[in-house]
Amino acid sequence: MECLDALERQTYRGFEVVIVDNSAAGQVRSGAAGRRGAKILEPGRNVGFGAAINLAFGQSGAPYLAVLNDDAVPRPGWLAALVAAAEAHPDAGMFASQVRFFGEEHLDSAGIVIARDGSSKQRGHLFPAAEFDHEEEVLLPSGSAALYRRSMLDAVGLFDEDFFLYCEDTDLGLRARWAGWKCVYVPEAMVDHHYSHSAGRASRLKAYYVERNRLFVVAKNFPARALWVVPFATLARYWWHMRSIALGRGTAAQFRREGNSAAALALIAVRAHWGLVRHAGLLWRKRGEIRSRAKLSAGAFVRLLRAHAIRTRRVAEL
Repeated sequence: MECLDALERQTYRGFEVVIVDNSAAGQVRSGAAGRRGAKILEPGRNVGFGAAINLAFGQSGAPYLAVLNDDAVPRPGWLAALVAAAEAHPDAGMFASQVRFFGEEHLDSAGIVIARDGSSKQRGHLFPAAEFDHEEEVLLPSGSAALYRRSMLDAVGLFDEDFFLYCEDTDLGLRARWAGWKCVYVPEAMVDHHYSHSAGRASRLKAYYVERNRLFVVAKNFPARALWVVPFATLARYWWHMRSIALGRGTAAQFRREGNSAAALALIAVRAHWGLVRHAGLLWRKRGEIRSRAKLSAGAFVRLLRAHAIRTRRVAEL
């Protein structure tokens, strides 16, 4: 297991490894991980990304939670760089890694940016890693490889398990931002990522949860003054997706190349919006909880979103 091998090579040694086996097949315990001293949790079914991380967090009293996908391979100095940044920035509760495509010098992620319709994308995606070589404040980290401060998680809550897959890192990051916590991008914390190894780059499963959960992100976190533009930005993104399909670019075009029809894509969008309607009451209550902890004004939060924005056209083209 590449991920586990890479963790054994970390220069920072004061950490423990907790693996959550979401397969319900017991494959992790019977494999190499079971022989290397890692703590293995088996919920018995696929509980989703956020719930799995929450289970692991509950098994430790460490001051930091490092989150790492099983298809991500950290370089030896990854954890040391993240911990050093956390100790240097006590006002930051989140730390983003430099996530590269496996075997390449191009980026998968250098943090996360967000569009006006709530779509979140990896900052620097497909750009040369050399262009993102300095530490700076970013909106929030990608959950594929990140460090979170325990005191921040205690204050704002853990990953929202209702998301199941995708965008739960965006939701957590925005909740933390409302509460006044910052995020720092740490370029020395390098990770090589086998992109979308688990759910596929443009699968129906991914398409549904990405679309539904960006609506959850909006409902929970966007101030009222930012909500009016969301339907218009969504329609603009849909238009750019159709154009990208015609040009053979982006995940929508990949979705079509994998044998899915345009009607299937439209149905996914309808199902995603129905999911929003079905969860409206729960999302409204969660929205109120976020506001009760808020240290930023609505205006300051909108300015933060604008400072770390991505255009809907760019979202559709990636």
